[in-house]
Order: sequence, then C-alpha cells, then structure tokens
Amino acid sequence: MKKFSALIMAAVLGSALTIGSFQVFDLNNNGKTIKVEHVDGTPAVKTAYSTNEAGDLVALDFSAAAEKTMDAVVNIRSTSTGNYSSRGQQVPDEFRDFFGPFFRQPEGGAQPRVGTGSGVIINNKGYIVTNNHVIADADDLEVTLHDNRSYKAKVIGADPTTDIALIKIEEGDLPYLSLANSDEVKVGQWVMAVGNPYNLNSTVTAGIVSAKGRSIGILAENNIRDSLNTAIESFIQTDAAVNPGNSGGALVNLNGDLVGINTAIASPTGSYSGYSFAVPANIVSKVVEDLIAYGTVQRGWLGVQIQNVTGEFAKDKNIDLYSGVYVAGMDPMSGAKDAGVKEGDVITGIDNRRIDNTAQLIGYIGSKRPGDKVELKVNREGKELSYKVELKNRQGNTEVVKKETSEILSVLGAELEDVDNATLSKLDLKSGVRVKALKPGKIRKFTDMREGFIITKIDGKTVKSKEDVVKILENKEGGVLIEGVYDGMSGSYYYGLGLS
Repeated sequence: MKKFSALIMAAVLGSALTIGSFQVFDLNNNGKTIKVEHVDGTPAVKTAYSTNEAGDLVALDFSAAAEKTMDAVVNIRSTSTGNYSSRGQQVPDEFRDFFGPFFRQPEGGAQPRVGTGSGVIINNKGYIVTNNHVIADADDLEVTLHDNRSYKAKVIGADPTTDIALIKIEEGDLPYLSLANSDEVKVGQWVMAVGNPYNLNSTVTAGIVSAKGRSIGILAENNIRDSLNTAIESFIQTDAAVNPGNSGGALVNLNGDLVGINTAIASPTGSYSGYSFAVPANIVSKVVEDLIAYGTVQRGWLGVQIQNVTGEFAKDKNIDLYSGVYVAGMDPMSGAKDAGVKEGDVITGIDNRRIDNTAQLIGYIGSKRPGDKVELKVNREGKELSYKVELKNRQGNTEVVKKETSEILSVLGAELEDVDNATLSKLDLKSGVRVKALKPGKIRKFTDMREGFIITKIDGKTVKSKEDVVKILENKEGGVLIEGVYDGMSGSYYYGLGLS
C-alpha cells in the first residue's frame, strides 16, 4: 500500500457512555417511533441506525455486504526478478564466449522479489481489477480466491495514470461485484473496505466517506513519467481502516456494490492513521472497458493547463471567485481552444456538475474518451459563459489510440516510438528507435536497459523504425545483441539476451 510524504496528524476523540437504570430513546422516522430501553438493572448497548431503501430506520449491520463482498475479493501474489548492472548482467549461454570478460555472471543469480495485494472479481469470466502498483514489474502473478483455490493470472492491461490494472484468470462462474455509480456516493455515508492487509485474508473494516474528489499527489510523486501524462486523482477519502496489502481491494456500500478500489493511505508511519483513498468506480469502469476493448486506455483531453482557485489566488488574480479551476494555459490543438475557452477563464461547472477544484475536473474528464462532448461552464471577468467542447487525444485528433500488438515486442516487454529528427541530429545518428516504456519481459528480466534507450542496431543490422525491430526479431532464435545510445550519455551501450 502506498503512502505520501506529508505528515498527517489525527485527532483521537474519546466518548463516554452514561449508564442509568432506565432510559428511553425516541427515534422519530416519518411518524414512526422506535423505543430502545434498558433491561431493568442492565445497561443497554448503543445501536447505530441507518435507513433502508424504503426510508425506514434499521439497525446498522454490515454482515450481508461483507458476505457478498468477501467471495469476490482475491489475494494477489506478484513475483519479479531483479535486474543486473550493465557490466554484470546475466548473460545467456550463447553469448558468454562472444562477450568474453567484458561481462560477468553475478553470483547467486537474480533474487526474486515478492509482493502481495488484493483484487476484485468484476465478472464471472475471471476478470479481476487491482492497482497497477500491485502488479507492476511482476513476472509471475498468482491469484488466490476466498475459498483458497489458486490460479496463475495474466495482465490484460494497466493504466499508471489512474493506478488501475486488469488481470484475468482462466476460470468461469465466479462470484463478482457490480460497479456502482460512484457519482452517487455521498459524504457521510457508510462504506466498507475488504482486502488482505498484512496477508490477513478477507479482512473487513468499516467507516464513512470523509470526502470526494481528493488529490494527494501520490501518482505523480511515484511515477515521474506518468506525471507528465497528467495523473488522474479524484479519490474517495474514507476513514475505513486500510493497511499495506489492501491495495486493489474493494470499497463497497451497504448493498455490497463496488464504489471504489482501495489504493492509498495517508500516513506518517506506513500504516493506517485515519485516512485512506480509493479510485472511484466510474473511473475504474471506464479504464476496464478501454483495456478490454482496445488494450490501452482512450484518454480524452481538454488541452488546458489548470490551477485551483483559492482565496489567496483569487486576490492575486483579482477574481471575484473563491473556488473553481483557473485556465492558466492552452494547447493550440485542444478542443477547449477550438470551442472558445480562453486563458484566464475560470471553469465552474461541467455537464451540469459543479466544479470546485482541479481534482473534480480531472476525475470527470478522466471518465471520457476522445470524441466525447462535454459542456463547460466558465466565468470570464464576471460573466457566465457555456462552451461545448469535443475532447481530443494527445495527438490532437479523435482517433482511437491503438496498442502495439506485435508478439515479439510483448516478449521483449518493450514499447517503442520513432525518434524525431532533431534528436537524431543532436546525437549524430542517422536513425534509431526509442524505448518508450519497459514492461515485464526479457529485456527487463535479463538486462538493465532503461527507458529512453535509443536502439540503433540489432545484430549489426541498422534499425530505422519499429517495423525494422519486429522484422529482425520476429523469427529470430538464440542470442540477440542490441546496440544503442542514451540521450545525454556518451558512448554506445550493448545489451545481450536470448530469445529461445
């Protein structure tokens, strides 16, 4: 379970129970009165009440929701093997004589790293939602159900910008949870967290929704590359106890419907200190749908740089508002600019929803895709204006972003991109392909290649495009030598691995 660095101070409230020989509490409920009395001479236990769908007061009971939820929450065990230094990487047998003393085999081999977390079954076909940080870097995933059945799982896709991942086990007819409309979650309502903290399987805790639309900076803080892609934080904050191992577990309402995926805690110690955060179900639903349909998340963009409006900020900018989202900059290719939004506008609403801060706006846009249309309400120098905006992708159009489907690239665990001419010229290169991202695969397992590496040759053959990489490697067996450079580092680097 993740934590962020700011120190959170929690106040502990004490309560006293006054005991009398006889008391009567009148709880009026639409004309109905419920009397709770002491048995003569015996102090009564206070009972918490809630309302059912009919509006009647009922004793607060989490047992039905717990029974429904526990069967659908799983334990996830992730195992990954460590990398080696570039001058001491693990060398495939076929390369040892070729490389000579330049490389050396480290003693003891790679040491596996094991982590555990939670996940939620979301349909009867074996799809499981969890956090990206639970499965990131994993070479092996094992899922254990509530009834102790275990399965190997494969990753369908992951979205670091929301910290949501989708995995699958080969099993059907499974218990699962339905995703609720998290927009309907209210501050103050009861919720329940279910997960596997400290390997204590099927642990249930309860609390209330403390806040909505929280941004705590944890996704950007823990993944600089993804922060450049705008991490989407619009968490549901609760005081249900959550600890390491709860990551990826369920946050449910009293009906046992999934309202969020538990993701983070605010703590000075690394253990629960009163605050926990969950990704809202509406964001989870959109990410899951995209991963299943497209293999990658289709992210809609307003194309604006934004900042919270506060009292101090409003005074500095001479704005007669104390909440909202200030438009500090515009992408020239953005849908917002096309619609007429300008720098200096304050976004106060979207699709008839009030917007008080950036987390609310980012969370709502995060549930949309390129091509979707939204209506922005903005305040411009005291005037209320409305604009209909068509969201675009980062390339400035509304086309579907396709996932790289080459099997050999999946084996390598590499996501590649072309290198622009300016970078090639700066590095005095005629051609090359940049490693945009590394995922579980042979490169990360057997080398210490880093993201940003520019591949110039493979087995002595010049690489000009992603297609060249696929063409050279797709029918290759045995050892492979990858040559290239890093922007900002001198000299060439060589990485060897085996494909068979």
